[in-house]
Amino acid sequence: MVHERSRRDGGREWWTLPGGGIDDGETAEDAVRREVLEEVGLVVKEARYVQDLPYPSGMTSVFACTVADGEPVLGPHVTGPEPIGMDWVPLPEVGLDGAGLVPVFPMIVALRLD
Repeated sequence: MVHERSRRDGGREWWTLPGGGIDDGETAEDAVRREVLEEVGLVVKEARYVQDLPYPSGMTSVFACTVADGEPVLGPHVTGPEPIGMDWVPLPEVGLDGAGLVPVFPMIVALRLD
């Protein structure tokens, strides 16, 4: 998770997963790879589309990613929210509830992928 601070809105802070918009000429998978590299310095080896979910800024495509070995490094983000920290956040045990979804507050969903 990336800890960010608004450069507007009185310095409001929040935690989020790496992500962002799709640049012109870029596929959604290309955007996932670029955003993860820019925000936390990790190389995505595999990005598999899972589903679209509602997010405060609109519908968001969710990808399950496998990253290459390495330690995350907080990116410098020149525009948008200021990155101020990051941390690995453990997911709860993923049980089967019929749909295979486990909501994690506020906007994380753990999915059983097999």
